[in-house]
Amino acid sequence: MTKPKLEQGLIQVYTGNAKGKSTAAFGLAVRAAGNGFKVLIVQFMKTGNYGENKAFARLAPEVEIHAFGRPGFIHRGGAKPEDYTLARKALAFAEEAMLGGDVDILILDEVNNALFFQLLTIEEVLAFLDRKPPHLELVLTGRNAPQEIIDRAHLVTEMREIKHPYQLGVNARRGIEF
Repeated sequence: MTKPKLEQGLIQVYTGNAKGKSTAAFGLAVRAAGNGFKVLIVQFMKTGNYGENKAFARLAPEVEIHAFGRPGFIHRGGAKPEDYTLARKALAFAEEAMLGGDVDILILDEVNNALFFQLLTIEEVLAFLDRKPPHLELVLTGRNAPQEIIDRAHLVTEMREIKHPYQLGVNARRGIEF
């Protein structure tokens, strides 16, 4: 059986202040894998200790997920040298895979946050977008998508918080928020 190829790969962005950005991208990954496409997820600023990492291990080799982050939170202006190194490693890993030709769908999970926290420059990410092969679907997630990224994308979805359980004092729940 011949592996399917996308006729046209687009750039998608999932951004906004509400939950669901990564979840939407991961839903796309499941759908694509179910249709025989190869999916690579590169996570910026995440350690890999999330439910999706365990679930996607079960979908290998159609879906691969690689996390590039350290434990803990980064505050704007408070990034450590390791954070910059890991973000650049993630982008380099994604670019090598993208140009290698084996990936159909490439998800850069939380790359918009890496830009917001200035772990990467907008010039680096725009140059990455310039090298996207025509048949690759590229998905960028994370809050605070820069206007330059929005302008380059073919599809932009903004998740807007209307109501959230945090407002009721409900903490993040395993299997739901992480």
